[in-house]
Amino acid sequence: MSFSSEVKEELARQVSASRHCQLAELAAIICFLGRLEGEGTENVRLCLQTENETVIRKSFTLLEKTFNINTGILKTSLGEGKEHTYITLIRGRDGVGRALQAVKMKDGYGIGQAAEKGPDPMVIKNACCKRAFLRGAFLSVGSMSDPEKSYHMEFVCTYEEGAKQLKKLIQGFQVEAKIVSRKKYYVVYLKEGTGIVDLLNIMEAHISLMDFENYRIVKEMRNSINRKVNCETANITKTVHASSRQIEDILLIKEHYGFENLSDSLRETAELRLEYPDATLKELGQILAPPMGKSGMNHRLRKLSEIADKLRD
Repeated sequence: MSFSSEVKEELARQVSASRHCQLAELAAIICFLGRLEGEGTENVRLCLQTENETVIRKSFTLLEKTFNINTGILKTSLGEGKEHTYITLIRGRDGVGRALQAVKMKDGYGIGQAAEKGPDPMVIKNACCKRAFLRGAFLSVGSMSDPEKSYHMEFVCTYEEGAKQLKKLIQGFQVEAKIVSRKKYYVVYLKEGTGIVDLLNIMEAHISLMDFENYRIVKEMRNSINRKVNCETANITKTVHASSRQIEDILLIKEHYGFENLSDSLRETAELRLEYPDATLKELGQILAPPMGKSGMNHRLRKLSEIADKLRD
């Protein structure tokens, strides 16, 4: 099971105690997935355009909690050549009308308007209802990548205005979200790990939040170790290259100029470098009596390098 599916499974088990929050979550599901079939007839049906079992299960749970409606799953194909399948939630004018009235969507137009422009403000007037609505939105059109690979959470919306309203709702909790156009859809997305953690907490997916944080800790530790190893490797490589160049210069001086023509300090430094080819400048300075700092050793070796360059010329 993917991490995104695990989050949805946890959200499906999370049912608010308050009826107004249950209605807010149900409103989100109807807003993003709801359709009316047979509108204007006695046999009108409120349906969901989905085959996601997690969303279907949560929808029936919310219907049972809010309206005491307990019906079986009825799938309705849209016909030959059509890809989608409808899941009937409620059948009959009275039941459908009561449900749509409760979520502030009076009819089929109300569902379309909610999808296009966002939910009625009365549905999400409380902070707890906003949390519930975001939970329903993620169940319906949300997904996220495996945190072991990357940090990415998104909501795929059909309408630009609806996407803007969802973004505004997320940002109302001080979480940064952005919108990008992808083919015919508008995607509200989060790329920062901190923002994703905050939104998981807002939606009350606490177990998934802890799992996500564990992935983050391991990933950041691994990255930190890699940075340190790369830094150490670079320093060692730099030291080896510098030492090789210094030894080459000193051997050239020894052969074509002679150590006896060097000052005592430069001769001492040259002999020390030949004796300890792998030592750092700081380590070479500590061997001297009295000890010398890194900058002093660097100055002496640079002088030797200048002598070697004159000999080459």
